[in-house]
Amino acid sequence: MAETDTGAAVVPGAAIDTSGPAKVKPAKDFSPSGAPNQVVDDVDPDHPAVDNNPRAGTTVNQNRIDFNDPNEDGPHAVARQLEEQGSKFVADDEVASDEK
Repeated sequence: MAETDTGAAVVPGAAIDTSGPAKVKPAKDFSPSGAPNQVVDDVDPDHPAVDNNPRAGTTVNQNRIDFNDPNEDGPHAVARQLEEQGSKFVADDEVASDEK
């Protein structure tokens, strides 16, 4: 297979993208998840490959759990935050001992 001068593979018959850098404006604000709020003009949010409503069907409490703490893994973050919200959290090892 042929290569470009940078070592990238060239697929026979494929067009080389010479359109230049995308001109996406930098985000000025961020969603609660930390994702940048950016508008990309040529993306159709209703296309089947785009999840334009990733929180559909979730509850308010599910959306209150913050996984952005680098010092705490997911299961512990969920347990602590559910407890703070007044929910009883049962760890996997507690369920296993109750079933015996």
